[in-house]
Amino acid sequence: MTRIESKFNELRKKGKAALVTYITAGDPSLELTPDIVLKLEESGADIIELGVPFSDPMADGPTIQLASERSLRNGTTLRGVIESVKKIRIHSEIPILLFGYYNPFLSYGLQKFSEDAHEAGVDGILVVDLPPEEAEEFKTHADRVGLNLVFLLAPTSTSERIRLVAEHASGFVYLVSVTGVTGARPDMDYSLDSLVNEIKKSTKLPVGIGFGVSTAEQASRITKVADAVIVGSALVRIIEKNGNDKKELLDEISAFIKVLGGACKKTERYNQQ
Repeated sequence: MTRIESKFNELRKKGKAALVTYITAGDPSLELTPDIVLKLEESGADIIELGVPFSDPMADGPTIQLASERSLRNGTTLRGVIESVKKIRIHSEIPILLFGYYNPFLSYGLQKFSEDAHEAGVDGILVVDLPPEEAEEFKTHADRVGLNLVFLLAPTSTSERIRLVAEHASGFVYLVSVTGVTGARPDMDYSLDSLVNEIKKSTKLPVGIGFGVSTAEQASRITKVADAVIVGSALVRIIEKNGNDKKELLDEISAFIKVLGGACKKTERYNQQ
């Protein structure tokens, strides 16, 4: 059982949904990334999505695109991200999911990456542009070392697509809340109940909802139907704003995450699922 699976089991018993937080590794610097992760955990984050910067992040909105650009200018590589995970593991056992695009993993070598990532303490991978139909080789290597492979579903996903993802995914299923790119939004479509219910008919894996989450109210409403609230762009904006002031950065991150964490409680409806 990976740390991701154990964390969801632990939170289920406590009557909580998971707070999953995304940051881009190497933004504002690779040296500061472990400090940010530790502050996220200390403030209430349950699982970390550690973004691997890429030059063409086609599923991401401007906020995360700019974070990738800053990170790449800093010289961040996939190997460097793996080394950063090793540093985090000296102090923390928080579940870590690498979030990225296929090219860097393929260039590294899928078998070598899977082995190195597992040895460093990575628990799972989400490859945005790798659909389950094309993931057999990556999944073989990931399964062999015990890495979860997470896949995306969208509001437009068909029943056939849901079954396919349910068959291949592990750890949890990531449901994109909107048909579009990442980015904090003032308003969200909360009519995902029927889709989440359909997903849960096909798999016992937890379902997390992301893309657009930026407030405690949004997080609270998501926990009515989902097992995890996933927050990215709103957090990355804090890093962009305070990247030159470590203390201010960590303090603002902490305050933001504490508010969101307080909203991640299961409702009566959720507990009956």
